Amino acid sequence: MAKEQGRKLIAQNKKARHDYHILDTYEAGLVLMGTEVKSLRQGRASLADGFVQLDGHEAWLHNVHVPEYVQGTWTNHSARRKRKLLLHRAEIDKLEAKSQETGHTIVPLALYFKDGRAKVEIALARGKKEFDKRQTLREKQDRRETERVISAARRRQRG
Repeated sequence: MAKEQGRKLIAQNKKARHDYHILDTYEAGLVLMGTEVKSLRQGRASLADGFVQLDGHEAWLHNVHVPEYVQGTWTNHSARRKRKLLLHRAEIDKLEAKSQETGHTIVPLALYFKDGRAKVEIALARGKKEFDKRQTLREKQDRRETERVISAARRRQRG
Protein backbone atom coordinates (compact mmCIF):
# COMPACT_ATOMS: atom_id res chain seq x y z
CA MET A 1 0.00 0.00 0.00
CA ALA A 2 1.44 3.38 -1.03
CA LYS A 3 2.11 6.05 1.58
CA GLU A 4 -0.29 9.01 1.46
CA GLN A 5 1.26 12.28 0.31
CA GLY A 6 0.14 15.89 0.50
CA ARG A 7 -2.74 17.58 2.27
CA LYS A 8 -6.39 16.44 2.07
CA LEU A 9 -8.87 18.90 3.61
CA ILE A 10 -11.69 17.34 5.66
CA ALA A 11 -13.44 20.33 7.25
CA GLN A 12 -12.98 24.08 7.39
CA ASN A 13 -14.32 26.69 9.82
CA LYS A 14 -15.12 29.63 7.53
CA LYS A 15 -17.20 31.31 10.21
CA ALA A 16 -14.12 31.66 12.43
CA ARG A 17 -12.42 33.96 9.92
CA HIS A 18 -15.59 36.05 9.82
CA ASP A 19 -16.07 36.27 13.61
CA TYR A 20 -12.43 36.66 14.72
CA HIS A 21 -9.24 38.55 13.92
CA ILE A 22 -6.70 35.75 13.41
CA LEU A 23 -3.49 36.66 15.25
CA ASP A 24 -1.40 33.50 14.98
CA THR A 25 -1.89 29.97 13.59
CA TYR A 26 -0.49 26.61 14.70
CA GLU A 27 -0.63 23.07 13.30
CA ALA A 28 -1.43 20.41 15.88
CA GLY A 29 -1.74 16.65 15.75
CA LEU A 30 -4.80 14.90 17.17
CA VAL A 31 -5.14 11.90 19.46
CA LEU A 32 -7.93 9.89 17.81
CA MET A 33 -9.62 6.52 18.10
CA GLY A 34 -9.64 4.17 15.11
CA THR A 35 -13.32 4.74 14.30
CA GLU A 36 -12.75 8.52 14.33
CA VAL A 37 -10.00 8.18 11.74
CA LYS A 38 -12.24 6.03 9.53
CA SER A 39 -15.07 8.55 9.84
CA LEU A 40 -12.68 11.42 8.97
CA ARG A 41 -11.39 9.51 5.95
CA GLN A 42 -14.98 9.54 4.66
CA GLY A 43 -14.72 13.35 4.85
CA ARG A 44 -17.27 13.87 7.59
CA ALA A 45 -16.65 16.41 10.37
CA SER A 46 -17.80 19.82 11.56
CA LEU A 47 -15.70 22.50 13.26
CA ALA A 48 -18.56 25.01 13.58
CA ASP A 49 -18.80 25.12 17.40
CA GLY A 50 -15.25 23.99 18.14
CA PHE A 51 -12.84 25.65 20.53
CA VAL A 52 -9.54 24.81 22.23
CA GLN A 53 -9.10 24.81 25.99
CA LEU A 54 -5.74 24.69 27.76
CA ASP A 55 -5.88 22.55 30.88
CA GLY A 56 -2.85 21.59 32.99
CA HIS A 57 -0.28 22.30 30.25
CA GLU A 58 -2.31 20.24 27.76
CA ALA A 59 -4.45 21.45 24.86
CA TRP A 60 -7.90 19.94 24.34
CA LEU A 61 -10.21 20.33 21.34
CA HIS A 62 -13.88 20.62 22.39
CA ASN A 63 -17.20 20.51 20.48
CA VAL A 64 -15.80 19.28 17.17
CA HIS A 65 -18.36 16.92 15.65
CA VAL A 66 -16.94 13.74 14.14
CA PRO A 67 -19.95 11.50 13.39
CA GLU A 68 -19.91 7.89 14.49
CA TYR A 69 -18.45 5.44 11.99
CA VAL A 70 -21.32 3.63 10.27
CA GLN A 71 -19.65 0.19 10.27
CA GLY A 72 -18.37 0.68 13.84
CA THR A 73 -19.42 -1.71 16.58
CA TRP A 74 -19.49 -1.23 20.35
CA THR A 75 -15.99 0.28 20.05
CA ASN A 76 -17.42 3.36 18.29
CA HIS A 77 -16.56 6.82 19.65
CA SER A 78 -18.94 9.51 20.91
CA ALA A 79 -19.41 12.24 18.29
CA ARG A 80 -18.53 15.33 20.38
CA ARG A 81 -15.94 14.01 22.82
CA LYS A 82 -12.96 16.19 23.76
CA ARG A 83 -9.77 15.30 21.91
CA LYS A 84 -6.20 15.92 22.97
CA LEU A 85 -4.04 18.12 20.73
CA LEU A 86 -0.37 17.35 20.19
CA LEU A 87 1.71 20.54 20.39
CA HIS A 88 5.24 21.36 21.49
CA ARG A 89 5.62 22.57 25.08
CA ALA A 90 6.82 26.02 23.89
CA GLU A 91 3.72 26.39 21.69
CA ILE A 92 1.40 25.46 24.56
CA ASP A 93 3.16 27.92 26.89
CA LYS A 94 2.89 30.70 24.29
CA LEU A 95 -0.80 29.95 23.69
CA GLU A 96 -1.46 29.82 27.42
CA ALA A 97 0.14 33.23 27.98
CA LYS A 98 -1.65 34.88 25.03
CA SER A 99 -5.07 33.35 25.70
CA GLN A 100 -5.09 34.80 29.23
CA GLU A 101 -5.38 38.28 27.69
CA THR A 102 -8.89 39.68 27.57
CA GLY A 103 -10.85 38.87 24.42
CA HIS A 104 -8.44 36.20 23.12
CA THR A 105 -9.53 32.67 22.33
CA ILE A 106 -8.22 29.65 20.45
CA VAL A 107 -10.38 28.32 17.60
CA PRO A 108 -9.91 25.50 15.07
CA LEU A 109 -9.69 26.70 11.45
CA ALA A 110 -9.24 23.50 9.45
CA LEU A 111 -9.11 19.73 9.89
CA TYR A 112 -7.08 17.77 7.35
CA PHE A 113 -4.83 14.80 6.66
CA LYS A 114 -1.18 15.65 6.05
CA ASP A 115 0.92 12.75 4.78
CA GLY A 116 -1.61 10.31 6.24
CA ARG A 117 -1.82 11.90 9.71
CA ALA A 118 -4.81 13.85 11.02
CA LYS A 119 -3.95 17.48 11.78
CA VAL A 120 -5.91 20.49 12.92
CA GLU A 121 -4.98 24.10 12.23
CA ILE A 122 -5.75 26.19 15.30
CA ALA A 123 -5.57 29.96 15.65
CA LEU A 124 -5.11 32.42 18.45
CA ALA A 125 -7.88 34.88 17.75
CA ARG A 126 -9.52 38.03 19.07
CA GLY A 127 -13.28 38.46 18.65
CA LYS A 128 -14.49 41.03 16.15
CA LYS A 129 -17.01 43.68 17.09
CA GLU A 130 -20.13 44.07 14.94
CA PHE A 131 -18.75 47.12 13.12
CA ASP A 132 -15.54 45.19 12.31
CA LYS A 133 -17.64 42.50 10.63
CA ARG A 134 -19.52 45.11 8.60
CA GLN A 135 -16.24 46.81 7.64
CA THR A 136 -14.74 43.48 6.48
CA LEU A 137 -17.88 42.74 4.45
CA ARG A 138 -17.78 46.22 2.89
CA GLU A 139 -14.09 45.80 1.93
CA LYS A 140 -14.86 42.40 0.39
CA GLN A 141 -17.74 43.85 -1.65
CA ASP A 142 -15.58 46.80 -2.79
CA ARG A 143 -12.79 44.43 -3.87
CA ARG A 144 -15.28 42.25 -5.77
CA GLU A 145 -16.82 45.31 -7.48
CA THR A 146 -13.37 46.61 -8.50
CA GLU A 147 -12.39 43.23 -9.96
CA ARG A 148 -15.68 43.08 -11.86
CA VAL A 149 -15.15 46.54 -13.39
CA ILE A 150 -11.53 45.74 -14.34
CA SER A 151 -12.48 42.44 -16.00
CA ALA A 152 -15.32 44.16 -17.90
CA ALA A 153 -12.87 46.81 -19.15
CA ARG A 154 -10.43 44.10 -20.29
CA ARG A 155 -13.22 42.32 -22.16
CA ARG A 156 -14.14 45.55 -23.97
CA GLN A 157 -10.47 46.10 -24.92
CA ARG A 158 -10.17 42.63 -26.44
CA GLY A 159 -13.47 42.71 -28.28
